[in-house]
Amino acid sequence: MPKKIDPELKTILVYFQKMGKDKIIIPEYQRSYSWTTETCDKLWQDIEEFMESDIVGDSGEKEPYFFGTIIADCSTQGRISLIDGQQRTTTFILLMKALLLRIQKELKTITRDDETESLIDALEDRRNAIVDILYQTDSDNRRDILRNPEKMKGRCILESKSINESRDYKGDLCKIVGATDFDEAESQCYRIPRKQKDNKYTNFFRNFKYFYLKLKEYDSTRINKFAKTFLGECQVIEIRSWNTEQAIKMFNSLNSTGLPLSDADIISAQLYSKASADSTALNEFTEIWKTISSKARWLEAKKIVNIDSLLQQNMYIQRAEQKVYVREGSQPDVTTPGLRRYYTYDCKDILSQPMALCKRLKKLAEIWETVQDYPVVKLIVKFNENAKLYLISFLNRFEVNELTQEKILQITECLIRLFTVLELVDVGYSSSQFKTFLFGENVKLVDKSVTIDVIRHDFDEHISRCWKEEELKETLRDYEKNILVFLNEYLFAKKDRLSFDFSDSVNVEHIMPGSGRQKETIMSDAGIETREEFDFFVNQLGNKILLEEDINKSISNDWFRTKKQKTVTEKKGYKDSKYGIAQKLVNYDSDTWKKEDIAAATEKVASRIIRFIFGRE
Repeated sequence: MPKKIDPELKTILVYFQKMGKDKIIIPEYQRSYSWTTETCDKLWQDIEEFMESDIVGDSGEKEPYFFGTIIADCSTQGRISLIDGQQRTTTFILLMKALLLRIQKELKTITRDDETESLIDALEDRRNAIVDILYQTDSDNRRDILRNPEKMKGRCILESKSINESRDYKGDLCKIVGATDFDEAESQCYRIPRKQKDNKYTNFFRNFKYFYLKLKEYDSTRINKFAKTFLGECQVIEIRSWNTEQAIKMFNSLNSTGLPLSDADIISAQLYSKASADSTALNEFTEIWKTISSKARWLEAKKIVNIDSLLQQNMYIQRAEQKVYVREGSQPDVTTPGLRRYYTYDCKDILSQPMALCKRLKKLAEIWETVQDYPVVKLIVKFNENAKLYLISFLNRFEVNELTQEKILQITECLIRLFTVLELVDVGYSSSQFKTFLFGENVKLVDKSVTIDVIRHDFDEHISRCWKEEELKETLRDYEKNILVFLNEYLFAKKDRLSFDFSDSVNVEHIMPGSGRQKETIMSDAGIETREEFDFFVNQLGNKILLEEDINKSISNDWFRTKKQKTVTEKKGYKDSKYGIAQKLVNYDSDTWKKEDIAAATEKVASRIIRFIFGRE
């Protein structure tokens, strides 16, 4: 009887080695490759933190890092179709290619002698393993590829059949894997028309570039350590099924049940154990933990924090208060332990005083409860998740009943300025321009004796030193995401001293509609000739504003003159909006909204945001 299911815990190396000569297939129905550099940055941080950790399990060996479950359909001979895990698998391949290129470069620069021999041997072993995976070689034909890298071309372990992946760039992964060096990969990959800088590349190349540049920061010893950690100590559970329907059912089941224990579950269990030594203390602990959990659930529903976030924020605050990562005369040490390691290993004494920790967590939850409706806080939580780590460090200076929006405004805006830059540049949060700077600043954020003016000066100086205004402005002209639409509305209201707030249901309105039955006529009115040109202008910042949901539903696909007119009574329009930019458009001096209007509006938005970033707004 044929085998139907085979679950197995595997290292990344073994996961790919077990593919043998089979081709990894991304089936037709799967979504396109959607991981961004932000996602890759989080992956990188996780691997780095695990690489620096030294927690050992019951076996006396270092505990592995778990990347989750991958479900594969093996019902067709020679093909392994990914039911779940295609995003991770694709990203692992891009990371391995970046590793391969960096290892090759390092091997060319190291002279073999008694001191370097073991390092060279280790790097060669890692290189050989990656070559065998990416090009499905063995010791014989591997030599051919290493002697003649041109033979890499046309070989790729993975093939995407996804109908959701554009034909224009579906081949980017294979072009990257087949490239002999970084420059060739860049020259071969698809460029998206009318885009600038890294925005012109697909996620395939952008993520590959991210990994390559991060590895360029490493010397040969650290590259070897990273490769060893990633390939040999990070794990996945691969579940292979020889029945397609069964594999899909498993995917649906695993995504609806069977949640693993969180860090908070394990830490709370240890707190409970410590508190249970005294019945009075146990009752007190139980009540306060219920309160914390209840508040955390409510805040999680508001997409602000959960219980794990509170534990992480407390860790950041305590490490900053103790100046754990401060190094005299050099940059801060940004290596950060995982929650479980911090609370149960590095600083396990914290758990010996359950009530003290609970009171800190309760205060953090109450701070978020108090500030969560401040418009400037609602704005910052739309940015990178890490912004909250540094905001709470400053907020924790105050007693809960002392907090006001006025007291926290300047520091919150400083953080928004820096995280706006993060939205616009190619590097991730873990780069020295962000994480290293913020770690150093966090020591000041938690310290009541450091004034707001000192902190603001640090941000002003750092931003001016690290970035050029015109380069950021150029990126803003091509920016398409919605976060900065909220920032623009905030800055517009602030300059004109208008009230600013937004509800969870607020919509981002396209002044020139992005869809609808009248698209061809709207394109003609706007002076737009091609679909490509339309796609470029419709998503520019100058074409997007905030608008109430009911108004947007009423007029979303209408002509500009209908949206802005004052006399219509049977439907709502910009005249009925509370948002300043919509109100201003009511008096716009033209009844048409052309591409020139969008370009001019985008330029105004870009200038407004640049002034804000550099502390002039």
